[in-house]
Amino acid sequence: MILIDGPYVSDFLKKTLREKQIPVIETPIARKLLGDNYFYVPEQEAVEKYRQDKALRLFTNSENSIAWVEQHLSFLDIPEKVKIFKNKVKFRELLKPMFPGYFFKSVAFTQLDEVEVNSLPVPFVIKPAVGFFSMGVHNVETREEWPGILATIKEEMDEVRDLYPIEVMDATTFIFEQHIKGEEYAVDCYFSASGEPVILNIMHHVFSSGKDVSDRVYITSREIIQTYKKPLEAFLAQLGQLAGLTNFLIHIEVRIDESGHIAPIEVNPMRFGGWCTTADLTWYAYGFNSYEYFHANKRPDWEQILGAMDDALFSLIVLDNNTGIKGRDIKSFDYERLAASFQKPLTVRKVNHREFPLFGFVFTQTPKSHTEELDRILISNLREFVTE
Repeated sequence: MILIDGPYVSDFLKKTLREKQIPVIETPIARKLLGDNYFYVPEQEAVEKYRQDKALRLFTNSENSIAWVEQHLSFLDIPEKVKIFKNKVKFRELLKPMFPGYFFKSVAFTQLDEVEVNSLPVPFVIKPAVGFFSMGVHNVETREEWPGILATIKEEMDEVRDLYPIEVMDATTFIFEQHIKGEEYAVDCYFSASGEPVILNIMHHVFSSGKDVSDRVYITSREIIQTYKKPLEAFLAQLGQLAGLTNFLIHIEVRIDESGHIAPIEVNPMRFGGWCTTADLTWYAYGFNSYEYFHANKRPDWEQILGAMDDALFSLIVLDNNTGIKGRDIKSFDYERLAASFQKPLTVRKVNHREFPLFGFVFTQTPKSHTEELDRILISNLREFVTE
């Protein structure tokens, strides 16, 4: 079954739910966002189904549904797993057997001014213990940077405090942790009934610099899957065993260094990438439906899929508002001009920039020999597309 919640449901997910008759838990918000002609299951009936079959699969399009899971499915182990993964401090506690020497420390937001920065190893990363969209996340490379970064964090928390439920954006506790070296990758996968990890997509999260913590560009390709599928499966098998994961979907972010060492950054439970992004990109890139594959316990035939592909790059581009202009002061965003800056835009999704700190998303297909357009958007402040 799936729990539907805001802020966004893609047309592709809606079509999938209708055509594949995936059961939708009939919450008021699901009715509001989807309308009629779906395979709805009344809330209480859904709860009873999970009482009868605790192995029944559950996923969501949005972490805004976490509160529903905690309220209605407390008899399952899902709520506890969600708490462990969404709280970065608890997550690091879980990982101690795999990474015994890893430094991390939790500090209340109200006590950030009292932190003895000289006692912390540099470089380090600071982020909310529970967070979303890279809000409040900063790399601190020198201790001298700390006062300025602390002031920025306070401003950011004031701006986004009311955007998300407390379960998603808990700005009261922060975690300091050591900087993890390597290239960052985001992985969509689920764990089978026997706990075996099944990878549905691997995306390279590209940054413009060591200080960049934005979510601007994610790239997937035949080469990326071929290179990292096996080592990631081995790593995920360890993680799944440690956390006791079965019939469970995750979107995990990791870093992989030059020696191939894999270190996790965070795990997002019960879902794919936010705002129906990564699962939808998988359809464009590889031609299979991640929502259906998790629900129906299907596995991609990667050998066949990759054998039919060329070396094109498929990218998810997050149009976060880094213009330096508040969303309420921007009259319009030129989506047509933006789309024209790519050789092969696959889809452009608009978001209300006055309500959320982004303009939307773009999916693109780019020849491996022509990545200039991705380099350009990676460092763009997007001001050329806005009208004040």
